[in-house]
Amino acid sequence: MTRQTRTAQEIIAATSADLAPSADDNRLVPLVEAGTAPRSALAQLALEQRHIIAADRRAFTHLAERSGRGTACAEFFGMLAEGETLALERLAAYESACGLTPETIGQYRPAAGCQAYPAYVAWLALNGEPPSVALALTANFAAWGGSCSRLAVALRARYGFDDEACGFFDFFASPAPELERRAVAAVATGSDDEHGEGVGGGAHYGRLLQRYESMFWNTLAP
Repeated sequence: MTRQTRTAQEIIAATSADLAPSADDNRLVPLVEAGTAPRSALAQLALEQRHIIAADRRAFTHLAERSGRGTACAEFFGMLAEGETLALERLAAYESACGLTPETIGQYRPAAGCQAYPAYVAWLALNGEPPSVALALTANFAAWGGSCSRLAVALRARYGFDDEACGFFDFFASPAPELERRAVAAVATGSDDEHGEGVGGGAHYGRLLQRYESMFWNTLAP
């Protein structure tokens, strides 16, 4: 293990810890855990995710292309794009458990507060330096994965959803060693300056991403 790789791991760990959400940042998940979130909020989560996944997949594909074929960043973003395809496949069972029909899904109008996150990811795909974007996304995924883990448990315990219906959340909550390895390699291609708090740095990108994710959850909360 090289010093550069160790440094990348330290940067990711520190950034993830610094951006970890507080209890007030996500009002929806505690309601689901208590069993008091209306099923309409659960359904809206599915409807919003269908739009987010499609947008993020295109953004990650563009980031992979911008990074240059065969580079560590391209491999990382390419794997993220593949992951969005897998997530979309698992979303269908959750949609069915929420009682959504193809007509309802097709007629749904996304909420601005939920779509701010993928809009910013698209902005990063066009404007961000790939190593810094890799850091920001990796730090944010730590928080997203934690929320998905809590939802997977609560949906089973409080709403009676089966394993197939919870597969979407299990997917993001499960450890992904290969993705973590690629994230470290991608972050390692950037400098400490690129990963800092300044505008255009990975920590700066990550902080905005985390605020947009909080906006997503709280837009869904009743």
